[in-house]
Amino acid sequence: MPRTARDVVFVDGARTPFGKAGKGLYAETRADDLVVRVIRELLRRNPGLPPERVDEVAIAATTQIGDQGLTIGRSAALLAGLPRSVPGYAIDRMCAGAMTAVTTTGAGISFGAYDIAIAGGVEHMGRHPMGEGVDPNPRFLSEKLVDPSALVMGNTAENLHDRFPTITKERADAFAVRSQEKVAKASADGKIQQDLVETLVRSAEEGYGLATSDEPPRPGTTMESLAGLKTPFRAHGNVTPGNAAGLNDGATGALIMAEEVAGELGLDSRMRLVDFSFAGVEPEFMGVGPVPATERLLSRQGLTMDDIGLIEINEAFAVQVLAFLEHFGIADDDARVNPWGGAIAIGHPLASSGVRLMTQLSRHFAERPDVRYGMTTMCVGMGMGGTVLWERV
Repeated sequence: MPRTARDVVFVDGARTPFGKAGKGLYAETRADDLVVRVIRELLRRNPGLPPERVDEVAIAATTQIGDQGLTIGRSAALLAGLPRSVPGYAIDRMCAGAMTAVTTTGAGISFGAYDIAIAGGVEHMGRHPMGEGVDPNPRFLSEKLVDPSALVMGNTAENLHDRFPTITKERADAFAVRSQEKVAKASADGKIQQDLVETLVRSAEEGYGLATSDEPPRPGTTMESLAGLKTPFRAHGNVTPGNAAGLNDGATGALIMAEEVAGELGLDSRMRLVDFSFAGVEPEFMGVGPVPATERLLSRQGLTMDDIGLIEINEAFAVQVLAFLEHFGIADDDARVNPWGGAIAIGHPLASSGVRLMTQLSRHFAERPDVRYGMTTMCVGMGMGGTVLWERV
């Protein structure tokens, strides 16, 4: 039987407030409980969706052990109270895990295998530091398949500064300051809070509490306060804790479905999935990954960057964003880019961040009726990049 691709829409997105890894908000809270909270919130906010209509739950985690293991998409679905008939799975593409959860289930919806999916990600970097339990094959280094710096993300960011000498530490710090300022303004205006899920937290010493806002932002950050920070990845380097995302805990989730099904259920569609692309690059320069991923996508769609009215790019490191902007001839302070700030201020719980980008982009579409196309894009560890193109419904 011939098949016709169906349009896929982003109906809703939610996330926990992001916490600082270590002794932060979620130090004694389980990773799978963060996912459960997000799934339940998506169902609560969309009462027109019968839970049994969910066809798949895809949840990403970079470190899939402990409370981020046990096929977390399936286990979180059961813990959230979804019917036992609803399947689920775990997925991993490091930082682009949640992004890949959306594109994979979205492709299934377009093909007709699903009608409705919940896709998202979680990372509890306090419980599971990046690289925990990893055993890299010795051939990577013995056969010089990658440079040793490829295995440390901060080192790859320093490599980008080498490749792009016009991106100075001062320029990276200035970008970081703007990110903090934009997040502070968006929070003061109540924009970021609309998709945050109040989350129960536990402390053996202080008892139970409620996480209601992001913990990582540092309002009042200045160029002067960033200038004296240490450069932990290279002596006299350029990458500091101030111009890079921190180590964070958090979970995200998105409700996506066929556009016709959203109409059937009376659910509003925030944006439509147009296309997506992933690309590989030299692992030691992983931050440039969004460039070829975006070029492939734009070429396939017959578009240029001038057609893109909104850009949500993950701020793993300021230099990585600036390399993307420089390549496409976009100004560092272009209003299209991360209007509410980004991960340098909000945080980057690895596999969860892709859906945060999408959720914020969907809100920007609501405020910008003049924009047709927007994109979410991010670099990915081990030398990759991912870009997803969206359009106004």
